[in-house]
Amino acid sequence: MTAVLTRRPGLARIRTARSPLHLCCVGFVVLVVAGALLAPLVVPYDPNAVDLGNALAGPSAEHLLGVDAAGRDTLSRLLLGARTSLLGPLGVVLFSTVAGIVVGMAAAWRGGWLDSLLSRGTELVFAFPGMLLAILVISTYGEGLSAPVIALAVAYLPYVSRLTRSLVLTERERPYVSAYQVQGHSALQICLRHVLPNIAPVVLAQSTINFGYALMDLAGLSFLGLGVPALTPDWGRMVFDGQTAVQHGYPLSAILPCVLIVLTVVAFNVAGERWADRVARRDR
Repeated sequence: MTAVLTRRPGLARIRTARSPLHLCCVGFVVLVVAGALLAPLVVPYDPNAVDLGNALAGPSAEHLLGVDAAGRDTLSRLLLGARTSLLGPLGVVLFSTVAGIVVGMAAAWRGGWLDSLLSRGTELVFAFPGMLLAILVISTYGEGLSAPVIALAVAYLPYVSRLTRSLVLTERERPYVSAYQVQGHSALQICLRHVLPNIAPVVLAQSTINFGYALMDLAGLSFLGLGVPALTPDWGRMVFDGQTAVQHGYPLSAILPCVLIVLTVVAFNVAGERWADRVARRDR
């Protein structure tokens, strides 16, 4: 009797839902990413060029979105700030996703004491607030992007590892896993070549949602003055720097980065949740 090996459709079978809201969110994400990539080529001014004689000037032909309290061009800082604002969350998501998959897959596949140890460890990290962990790390290693990215990646790891563990436990009960084991395939081969492609769509959907939350957390740290250095263009830092302008009745330099943060977080969350819903409907 010949065993029939069946695999569930992986990434190639996933199609995003074509609702107007989803398409708008995806389009906005593409626009923001394109702006971040092309920023050095299209910025009209040096983002750190100070012109105190033109401070808090409103939109004009020379400065389309006005200038801040230091006379720096708001549009230039928004475009270049997108690079830092997106790079940090990307680092958080990449590290937490890769490490979470490894931890969750090892715990589910090996079981026993290793499962208990890894599960208790992730629960301990899960119980510790991510922002507090980031603040503690920054207070130890100083300002910059690396420290908060590493701290938040550790804080987000349990979300991915717990999801991966539950998915792998389900996959282990499917006939194709037993068939590959009978044929002599190692656990590593089965996990990497067959189990991982099947769980990847759900895990990546969760990581897309995590990206939006990581962006919000890093922007919050920058607003508190604990993120990127003062002269680095960053949306959260721009909100922090714009407090003085708001007090003087010129809120534009603070409102614009706030709007971009909110819209980007919403866009990534909607895209991720729509993707997750699509995967859930496929698996029914």
